[in-house]
Amino acid sequence: MSGSKERKNQGEPKEAVVKQDTTSLTDAVEQVAKQQQSQTSEIEKNKKVLSHLQNELHELEKQIASVSAETKGIERQIYQQDAAIENTKLQCRSLETQVVSLHTENVKLKFDIEAAQEDFEEHMIRYNAYYAKIKAHKDSLEEIESKWSFMIELNEKRDLVKKLMTMKEELMQDLQNPGGNRIKQVQEDITKLSNKIITLKESIVEKTCFLEKEKKIHEKLRKEIEVQHKRYNAILKRLHCQVKKRQSNRRQWQWNIQQLEETAAELRQRIGMQK
Repeated sequence: MSGSKERKNQGEPKEAVVKQDTTSLTDAVEQVAKQQQSQTSEIEKNKKVLSHLQNELHELEKQIASVSAETKGIERQIYQQDAAIENTKLQCRSLETQVVSLHTENVKLKFDIEAAQEDFEEHMIRYNAYYAKIKAHKDSLEEIESKWSFMIELNEKRDLVKKLMTMKEELMQDLQNPGGNRIKQVQEDITKLSNKIITLKESIVEKTCFLEKEKKIHEKLRKEIEVQHKRYNAILKRLHCQVKKRQSNRRQWQWNIQQLEETAAELRQRIGMQK
C-alpha cells in the first residue's frame, strides 16, 4: 500500500509537468500564430506599399521619359538655333567681305575714272593743238600758193596760148587765099609759133608736174589730217564710252552695296532677336 502511494505521489508531478508543458506549447503556438498573422498582415501592408511605390515609380519613369524627350527636343532646337546663328554669322562675314571688296573696287573705279578723265583732257589738249597747227599750216599754204610766181606765170602762159591759138585760126583763114610770100611768112611764123608752143607746152608740162606733186603733197596732208581726225574722234568716242560704262558700273556697284548693307542690317537684327 505504501508503495502504491509513493508511486501515486511520484506520478502526480509528472502529470503536472506535462500539463504545464502542454500549456506552454499552446501558448507558444498561439504566440507563433499571432506572430504569423501579424507578419502576414505586415506583408500585405508591405505589398500594398510596394505596389503603390511601383506605380509611383512607373509614373516617375514616364515623367522622366517625357522630360527626357522634351529635353532632347529643346536640345535639338537649341542646336538648330546655334547652327542657324552660325550660318547667319558666316553670311554676315561673307556680306561684309563682299562690301569691303565692292568698296575697294569702287575706290579703284573712281581712280580709274579720274585717270581716264585726265587722259581724255590731255588727248583733247593735244588734239586741239594739232588741229590748230594743221589749220595754220593749211592757211599759210593757201596764202603761199596764191603768191607763187610760177602760178602767175602759168596763168600768163595760158592766156598767151589762147591768144596764139586765135592767131593760128586767123592765119588758117588767110592761107585759104593764095599768096606765096604770105604763105612762106605764115609758115615761118607758124614754125616759130609751133616752137614757142612746144616750149610753152614743155614749160606747162613741167609746171603741171610740179603742181601735181604739190597737189599730191596737199592730198597726202589732207588724208593725214582726216586720219588724225578719225583717230582722235575714235579716241574721244572710246573714252566717252569708257566713262559712261564706268559711271554705270559705279552706280550699279553703289546699288549693290546699298542692297548688301540692307541685307546685313536685316541679318544683324535677326541675330539680335534670336539672341
